[in-house]
Amino acid sequence: MRKIGIYGKGGIGKSTTTQNMAAAMAVSFKKKVMIHGCDPKADATRMIMGGMSQATVLDTLREFGKENVTLDKVVSEGFAGVRGVESGGPEPGVGCAGRGIITAIDLMEELGGYPDDLEFLFYDVLGDVVCGGFAMPMRQGKAQEIYIVTSGEMMAIYAANNISKGLTKYANRSGIRLGGIICNSRNVDRERELIEEFCDRIGTQMIYFVPRDNMVQKAEFNKKTVMEYNSDCNQAQEYENLAQRIIENENFVIPEPIMKMDDLEQLVVKYGID
Repeated sequence: MRKIGIYGKGGIGKSTTTQNMAAAMAVSFKKKVMIHGCDPKADATRMIMGGMSQATVLDTLREFGKENVTLDKVVSEGFAGVRGVESGGPEPGVGCAGRGIITAIDLMEELGGYPDDLEFLFYDVLGDVVCGGFAMPMRQGKAQEIYIVTSGEMMAIYAANNISKGLTKYANRSGIRLGGIICNSRNVDRERELIEEFCDRIGTQMIYFVPRDNMVQKAEFNKKTVMEYNSDCNQAQEYENLAQRIIENENFVIPEPIMKMDDLEQLVVKYGID
């Protein structure tokens, strides 16, 4: 089983990308896939589940107590057999969401929630914060490989660079490696060139450039992945290509993030000036 962490700035399309990629893996490559949502918003599996809001691990834990939490209460099966579970978060204003991720993953392991027949397990992780519990898939080696979703926007690249810094802290201890950068395009000028140079600077690859297409929004409005909504459209092919690149990827590195904010800003400004 390949255990993969998907990180990225909030709002960058991380969960959308993960769900569409997982659907493509299941449909086009017949892979057995599971998504574990590690964002307190608990929206990492919404499209896979047809818009259904899953009972989260933490809510179920609070309601029934640990001894009464079972997989049938927290794990669902959605489109193309993709399984999903959501960690959830603490009550508003109380507790640590990062700590909740640790609790949820540990409980899933105790319950045998990641069965041996799984081929790909995706942890969809809040990426603006890479300390504490949110770094847990990196720190404790729960994930073996990391992919970072970004775009040609300054704060998205800033987050990607910070996530790379977090990864380097745990790489030697946990064996975690960066598999590459996924550019979820925002149609920024010279976006592909910028991301390619950013990847070159930190020593990784742009594993795929996902073009912007309104088909993604249309599918989301219908509570479906693109593959389920319209498997013949161009965007479904793009997600299939991304899935194939990840399936076949063998290029895993410890990145060398850009350490000075001025250097990072200069890189972005370079591609924002004609």
